[in-house]
Amino acid sequence: MFCRRTEEFLRAQGVEYTAKNVADDEEAFAELERMGTIATPVTVIGGEEMVVGFDRKELERLLSGKREEDGI
Repeated sequence: MFCRRTEEFLRAQGVEYTAKNVADDEEAFAELERMGTIATPVTVIGGEEMVVGFDRKELERLLSGKREEDGI
């Protein structure tokens, strides 16, 4: 449910993203574990910032900062 909400939010914001299904992809699950979590969804922004779960305000805050960095 929260994964779908995160994807819908990112699409609505015009953000390109890569979705990984940790239930079907062992390497994606291992990557999640290396990040120190097994909760989903996990959104990584700019390769540095990580949001666990669907946190609209945090996603908006991080994306606005990323857009400013990129000059968008």
